[in-house]
Amino acid sequence: MRTVLITHEDCTLHQPPARHPESPARLRTILDALSGSDFEALARHQAIPATGEQLERVHPASHVRSVMTAVPEAGYAFIDDDTVMSSRSFDAALLSAGAAVQAVDLVMGDSTKNVFCATRPPGHHAEPEQAMGFCFFSNAAIAARHAQHEHGLSRIAVVDFDVHHGNGTEAAFAPHASLLYASTHQHPLYPGTGSEQTTGVANNIINAPLPPHANGDLFRDIYRARIFPALSAFDPDLLIISAGFDGHRRDPLAQMELEDDDYAWVTAELCEIAARSCGGRVISLLEGGYDLEALASASRAHVKALIAA
Repeated sequence: MRTVLITHEDCTLHQPPARHPESPARLRTILDALSGSDFEALARHQAIPATGEQLERVHPASHVRSVMTAVPEAGYAFIDDDTVMSSRSFDAALLSAGAAVQAVDLVMGDSTKNVFCATRPPGHHAEPEQAMGFCFFSNAAIAARHAQHEHGLSRIAVVDFDVHHGNGTEAAFAPHASLLYASTHQHPLYPGTGSEQTTGVANNIINAPLPPHANGDLFRDIYRARIFPALSAFDPDLLIISAGFDGHRRDPLAQMELEDDDYAWVTAELCEIAARSCGGRVISLLEGGYDLEALASASRAHVKALIAA
């Protein structure tokens, strides 16, 4: 059983304006970081674009059309102050969502134990009817619905350790008892959601906000106390990780104090729970992380833990 990396060069063709934090350099940095001898055993696949049917399991057709028609022939189209489209952004977004779907198909086979999708744009802020927060489509939710519709899985869990709350994934999951969303995130911080009082239709939303400057000890404590017990009790058929590395102490968009070892630890612990509940089926989707040095080292730690699982 192997660990697979899914990516595509065309994900760099989504090109927001200069100095935008969600830049093509993020993906190039990660791929460079995963190119050394430590990652020779990593199987590499090219992403396949998502289909309209796959997107529309989460997003109404009107949303998909609105994103497609917003693409500019040249220059930029602003969905909001943070979420910007260039001429190839829609293509990149299809690849990012499609990689998540492809990852599900791989872990449902006999030769892949887990997958890391190094793609962009990210997805966890995209609500069913609203692109926002650098995100156009809800990649994790699209993967979850694909797993249910095409592979007959019952319970899908997403654990999100991005420093920003994944309001889009929460919005897609909250009405469905078969979907669990568990998030640690800095609060207060964009997008302002992620209250502990939000619990979903069947206590299937677990929000564990952390204060600014929270360190690895507090991060680990909250996982042991809240996230791991909820995940184990849910007993998922598939675990999806929304892997944002912007809680790193070096990241400029937040004020948490995580280190590479914290990402390695949480990844290993999540893989252990998945080994007990769903045969180790884990897919990890890149979300945030905006300091390039931290993004390289944290993603290396994350993928090493996936390989070791």
